[in-house]
Amino acid sequence: MGHHIRTTINYYDDPGDGSPPMPVYVGSTQVNNSRPIIAVPVTIADITGHESTFTLDTHGFQYHTQPTPFSAFHDEQQLAKDYYRECEHLIRDLTNASNVLAFDHKVRRGPSHWHSIRENNAASRGPLHRAHVDQSYDGAILRLREQFPDESDFAVLDQKRWQIINIWRPLSPILKDPLALCSAPSVPDTDLLPSSIIYVKSGRRNESWTVKPSPSNSHKWYFKYNQQPAEVVLIKCFDSDLTCSARRVPHSAVEDPKHIDAADRESVEVRCLVFY
Repeated sequence: MGHHIRTTINYYDDPGDGSPPMPVYVGSTQVNNSRPIIAVPVTIADITGHESTFTLDTHGFQYHTQPTPFSAFHDEQQLAKDYYRECEHLIRDLTNASNVLAFDHKVRRGPSHWHSIRENNAASRGPLHRAHVDQSYDGAILRLREQFPDESDFAVLDQKRWQIINIWRPLSPILKDPLALCSAPSVPDTDLLPSSIIYVKSGRRNESWTVKPSPSNSHKWYFKYNQQPAEVVLIKCFDSDLTCSARRVPHSAVEDPKHIDAADRESVEVRCLVFY
């Protein structure tokens, strides 16, 4: 019997007046996210023992056991040099991609309430308790253009199938605030709203999806209980293949009522452009 969780997902509370979601502002020391949320009761199914059922092209996420020799996750430069290469090789092996380019990462070690810390909350970055996708369809194009500003390079890459895939790894066994993923085919595009992320220092804008509750209660959420550091999950944030039923995966940290007092979650996520 799996360790299923009865909990809530924080969805975007859409005012219904056609106004866009309030931007998230990311500064050098402070992240401000004041979007209204509505907590919706859900059951998160534990997929332990059934991991092979879930793949990138059927559900939009995929678990894989892959221990890492890398341990210097506190060293940003070393992480971007050595761990990026490891993640690129892993995605290439699992997807048969022709090229993989890691472009960003997030290490999270902070408390559940880190967003409400008034000063310097970026130094205490913790789990994100809001349903979201890191890039909207347009946001993925923005990211590709940012990485390949030359128009001829962009045009060549955009003519073939490409994806954005994150590799998410626990840095210690996960009991508190586990990562839940919503099966991509269970979420129609009508439940997604494009939302801006503004990087204050540079003025750069990214665009993500924020997620509204399902009017038909169709969303199907999953997680892996007690996920270990050797167990990674690949998260598809974007797929240019319009025929694929799993083009993007909403995800969110969730509260497990049985482990509220456990140690703060520690995790690392590397974001990759994947080309075929």
